[in-house]
Amino acid sequence: MSWLDTISPPDIISTNGHLIDSLFVYTTIMACIFFFFVCLGLFGFSYKYSEKRNKVVDYTYGNRKKQLKATLVIGLLVFVLIDLTITWRSNNDMINEFWNFPKPDEDITKVEVLAQQWMWNFRYAGADGEFNTGDDVLTNHDLHIPVGKKVEFRITSKDVIHSLFFPNARIKVDAMPGRISRMWFEPTKTGIYDIACAEMCGTNHYKMQAKLYVHTQEEFNEWLTEAQQLATIGNDTDNLDNFWGWKWGDK
Repeated sequence: MSWLDTISPPDIISTNGHLIDSLFVYTTIMACIFFFFVCLGLFGFSYKYSEKRNKVVDYTYGNRKKQLKATLVIGLLVFVLIDLTITWRSNNDMINEFWNFPKPDEDITKVEVLAQQWMWNFRYAGADGEFNTGDDVLTNHDLHIPVGKKVEFRITSKDVIHSLFFPNARIKVDAMPGRISRMWFEPTKTGIYDIACAEMCGTNHYKMQAKLYVHTQEEFNEWLTEAQQLATIGNDTDNLDNFWGWKWGDK
């Protein structure tokens, strides 16, 4: 692995992940440009007004007209090119893309997620197509989804605040006790990818690791069929310590 590979961001595997990278690149470029001019002014003025070149000290309070104009122009440039532009782009992406959830009648993959110290629990509707029933499919630390199909997640936490983070999809959302959070993305590449917790959730925070398996639709159907045969294991609806879930339409 080259040095460049170690600092390169992970591959994008979602339809809208490029929006996050684009905003990050723009922010970095703007920060570098203004940092360059700050350094240019710092070292340039230090050179121009050094003791060697200026034997007589010129005192100023920075309130001359040209100084006030320069301050105003620089402030407006920073506000428009950085603050205003980043806010506009991020809000536009959030509203039009990331909060543009799949419609109720769309054919999507639905997954319920329960975070706990120190584990990710995933739930799929069983053969009856309903959540919170005895034939639900449960997995721990392994999430399986099909490629080229929107996946919607509804997430909560059993104990403290966690954050479900898909680095390759460039998306994350907090998992909070007593509240259902929503998130979706559409994977574009098959493969095995990392899932992490992006919220400091306690001593063993580093153990909040899981794997995302993106399959073809055929491979996903085969996996789901096999998993459904074992669905009753850990699905004792009378044991509330082990059984968790909620009706999808209730939230």
